[in-house]
Amino acid sequence: MKAERKGWQGLGLMVLAATLLLTGCGSKKGSLQEVTLVLDWTPNTNHTGLYAARDQGLWEKRGLKVNIIQPPETGSDAMVASNAAEFGVGAQESMMLAREQGLPIVSVAAIIQHNTSGFASPAAKNIKEPKDFEGKTYGGWGSPAEQAVIQSLMNVQSANVDKVTFVNAGSADFFTAVKKDIDFEWIFYGWTGIEAELRKEPINMVYLSDYSKQLDYYTPLLTTSEKMIKDKPDLVRAFVEGAAEGYQYAIDNPDAAAELLLKAVPELNADLVKASQKWLSPKYKDDAPRWGEQKKEVWSGYGDWMTKNGLLKKELNYDEMFTTEFLPK
Repeated sequence: MKAERKGWQGLGLMVLAATLLLTGCGSKKGSLQEVTLVLDWTPNTNHTGLYAARDQGLWEKRGLKVNIIQPPETGSDAMVASNAAEFGVGAQESMMLAREQGLPIVSVAAIIQHNTSGFASPAAKNIKEPKDFEGKTYGGWGSPAEQAVIQSLMNVQSANVDKVTFVNAGSADFFTAVKKDIDFEWIFYGWTGIEAELRKEPINMVYLSDYSKQLDYYTPLLTTSEKMIKDKPDLVRAFVEGAAEGYQYAIDNPDAAAELLLKAVPELNADLVKASQKWLSPKYKDDAPRWGEQKKEVWSGYGDWMTKNGLLKKELNYDEMFTTEFLPK
């Protein structure tokens, strides 16, 4: 699972898709309110609490039947903004770009409290800190954000980003790419890093949050639309409270939670899911007082960074972009 890719792809298509209102959402099935949750990627341990909420009846006891679906190529934001899905899994960086373009999306919970992504490389490449990127080749997907992030980290150590070669890694996974002409890539440690451990292929990680507080943003998070919050606040509350209970279960019971995810998505690598869940479960809430907590300083800090690096052109109202009102007290 490559970090951030979905967050920056297909923004033009996303805006176009957001104008297409699809029907059939929010229907009732029996006594339950049926809603759709669209993921940000193929199912993985970022999503375990959602499957726990669904399969342990934590949403059902709150009157909801939640259908979990995988995203289109453009990601979840367009579907949520257009009410084609009531809820989505997104990330702060893509959501801020969507808000800049007028999409009425709101974050209702941070799934993971701190950014667990970073730049990974085989240990033999000896890339241990940002200055070591000099003279190396980075494999990405061609987003302007990639160079901006790498440059920010290198600036901390007065290193020169012009000495980094940027190439498109295509669809190759991390382990294939770094055996060819690529030295490092952007990954989530909780999945690809854990896979490297299981494969006994040592890697070095340069975490964004170790070098920039502004880059310790929320990824992933749960989203809904302004319309849902305005018209159906009780439904939003039921969804968020069920998700919170599901993630608390995954925090308290990583082994059992991993089994729930594997039962729901049996094609996943069982060893990877179990090891990833053990690593990730403590990080869902981390140092926050409760799961899902969000702070304005995190939103504004990353927004300031995006503006400084030319990725945001408009001034945004951060208070409109997230809310904690639906989290359990």
